[in-house]
Amino acid sequence: MSARGPIEYRDASSEIRAVFDDIKRTRQVEDVNNFWKYLAHDPATLKRTWESVKETMTPGALDAVTKEMIYLAVSVTNGCGYCIASHSAAARKAGMSEKMFGELMAVVGMANETNRLANGYRVPIDAAFDR
Repeated sequence: MSARGPIEYRDASSEIRAVFDDIKRTRQVEDVNNFWKYLAHDPATLKRTWESVKETMTPGALDAVTKEMIYLAVSVTNGCGYCIASHSAAARKAGMSEKMFGELMAVVGMANETNRLANGYRVPIDAAFDR
């Protein structure tokens, strides 16, 4: 647990409030989640991270639900409980069903297992994959 608590909107500088306001407007939420409140201890990191997340997670060639499910899969693999909770909620909001979640977890589990086996056996990459 961080030694410092979250920075609430009422206690934030105008620089931090500007980022919080953009997050709330973009995500259509009344308050920012704790991740952003803790990052606010370093306003430069807060702003840079928000700009990167906003750019990356905007639908493009991949739609919102696909991006959230990928983020969720990586979060599960990295074991980040906070990100799992946050991106599970975001993926469900974007349209992920319980069946989709179940299949995603099966793929994540299988990928982690086979990745570890391939790494452990030091399996050379097939020439056919270089095409």
